[in-house]
Amino acid sequence: MDKILVVEDDRAVQKALKRLFESEGYLVDATSDGNAGLGAFRSAPPSAVVLDLRLPGMPGNEVCREIKNEAPALPVIVLSAAADVVDKVLLLELGADDYVTKPFSPRELLARVRAAMRRTVRQPPTETFRFDDVVVDFTKMELTKAGEPVSLTAQEFKILKFFLRNPDRVVSREQLLNEVWGYQNYPSTRTVDNHILRLRQKLEKDPTYPVHFRTVHGAGYKFVK
Repeated sequence: MDKILVVEDDRAVQKALKRLFESEGYLVDATSDGNAGLGAFRSAPPSAVVLDLRLPGMPGNEVCREIKNEAPALPVIVLSAAADVVDKVLLLELGADDYVTKPFSPRELLARVRAAMRRTVRQPPTETFRFDDVVVDFTKMELTKAGEPVSLTAQEFKILKFFLRNPDRVVSREQLLNEVWGYQNYPSTRTVDNHILRLRQKLEKDPTYPVHFRTVHGAGYKFVK
């Protein structure tokens, strides 16, 4: 049976979420602050995490960062009363799988959690990919360039995996947000450009004249091996 970890300091919301997920057959582990939430994740890893952004103790963005560093594939759905775009961009950078603003529809949240879990389950086993002098192992979340280790964030690994599985495909920024991050109608695509820039800086021989991560003017991006 799948277990969902709820990290939410509002007791009323926490109880409502516990009832919602339990009524759908999930086990639920609920905590009220960031440190306790991180401890619960480490002691008994869940199938998904529903995480409030504003928490006592360790802030939600730090909890998200720690979870994604230790378990990049684990779905994390963030809750927040703040509709601030900066918060959303930050969470994308940290690797959050979805973002729901309070007040929210319980059925919509349930659907988003299920969708994030399906995306994780349906991914085929990862393998080792090579292009140019780059070798990446998605199982171990390790990458080397010319034999030297290169550090990537969880979200950089996600977008690189998408490109490696879709070589020569022209993809718009909106498609990348929807297919890699799982977001619909996201208000800004600048975060995609930032990720492409960083991947070029880390993996291209000359980031100014990229060979692999190419811009297709007026259309989006294309990865070429």
